[in-house]
Amino acid sequence: MDFKKFSNLVMIEQTLFALPFAYLGILFADGKNISTWVLVTIALVAARTAGMSFNRVIDADIDAKNPRTKDRLIPRGEAKKTEVWIIGVISSLALIGSSYLLNSLCFYLSFAAVFLLFTYSFFKRFSSSSHFYLGFVESAAPIGGYLAVTGEFSVVPFVLGAAILLWIAGLDIVYALLDVKFDRKEGLYSFPSAYGVKKALAASGICYVLSFLAMIAAGMITGKSMPYWAALTCVAFIFIYQQKIARSRDIGVALNKFFKANIYVSPFLLTGTLIDFFL
Repeated sequence: MDFKKFSNLVMIEQTLFALPFAYLGILFADGKNISTWVLVTIALVAARTAGMSFNRVIDADIDAKNPRTKDRLIPRGEAKKTEVWIIGVISSLALIGSSYLLNSLCFYLSFAAVFLLFTYSFFKRFSSSSHFYLGFVESAAPIGGYLAVTGEFSVVPFVLGAAILLWIAGLDIVYALLDVKFDRKEGLYSFPSAYGVKKALAASGICYVLSFLAMIAAGMITGKSMPYWAALTCVAFIFIYQQKIARSRDIGVALNKFFKANIYVSPFLLTGTLIDFFL
């Protein structure tokens, strides 16, 4: 498999989107060791690659039926399930190995992380709460980044993790609007297909509000300064904009704008936290 196919398979741009989550955890823990940054980067990239690989194999038959996903590599016959499984297993081992080099707590938790990455794709087959499960999986990034530095539990990483969990859940609920008809036809569970568009948008809005409150709490607990709060103000405007356009009549065009706006959230958070770190 060449790099172009590999990057398409694992959606490498989503890995770049997720990296700031882990880096936020490191910065909130006051991490200064370069080796920690490198190992956390390896662990996050490995985790994303494993998760996407498992998802592509497990959902291959569903993807082949869905007009939105039928052109993915496996349904198109450009990648074999066996080789994608191998990529997933190797990436899981890389995650476990890099976690071992960080500290014992990260090592033990890496096995739970692999379990979460593997099981996420099955969740939508029996529960409309799959969006929150995805958020829970993504929340491991800031929690893991924090624990990589400290090697022990505290309140801070879980408040930060809650912010990411709720944000991603709210985001994924909106994303699921694209597949409402398909999900109902195939008997798949999502919040929009189970409860309707209006309730789904309301749930997404609540998730965004709670996520923002968790970001405020994380900043207050750790005594963040003006750069962090300035970044959070920018995030607030993005959140409001996203929730407004998600309620547009032309959902296709609206969601395109929704996701374009979303790519700025984690860079804003990371930049504000990074500047605060050096002040």
